Amino acid sequence: MIVDYHVGAINSRLAPRWNCPAAIEVTATVLSYLRKHADQLNIDINNFVLLGRLAGGQIALLAAYTLEQTGIKGAINFYGPVDMIWGYMTPTNPLVLDSRRTLVRYVEGDYHEMPQNYTASSPIEFVNRKTVPTLIFHGATDPLVFDEHSRRLATKVAQNNVTLYFLRLPWTTHGFDYHLNGPGGQLSTYPIEQFLCLITQS
Repeated sequence: MIVDYHVGAINSRLAPRWNCPAAIEVTATVLSYLRKHADQLNIDINNFVLLGRLAGGQIALLAAYTLEQTGIKGAINFYGPVDMIWGYMTPTNPLVLDSRRTLVRYVEGDYHEMPQNYTASSPIEFVNRKTVPTLIFHGATDPLVFDEHSRRLATKVAQNNVTLYFLRLPWTTHGFDYHLNGPGGQLSTYPIEQFLCLITQS
């Protein structure tokens, strides 16, 4: 079945200039705009699906899990950090990416000084039985965002009996889907198509 979709790309507010939850607020504003102009844009306001990569994945999940707005039907996360507390405690190799420094700048404070900021910016903390269906992609050799983030999220989502699809690719690294015609791109676009069809056509 061929299904058409409208795509809106959000140019969000990111660190270090902006801190969390600025990007979530932008997402809420965009969704409100789309609802207000739904007739003009010819869109279905009851079938929003949020997708993001890396930081965008964290933003998409946090928005989908916390925004009290109807119409968000699902979330798609490509190798985004989802547990900021675990991420702070388990930093990446600083020669590759100083993830702890990045987190401190993003949530505006050190974990030991402002633990509430890390909880508030962690999508995994907001998973419950009403969480929207979630599709997760992660490469097992990702040196920037460890795949343990996605494994932990998948476990909690499954524990809450929420629809979940987790594609963990054992030979891939960060950004494996960059070339859509390559193996990683093909392995990710097909599940997205099926996921969108499943959650928006039901």
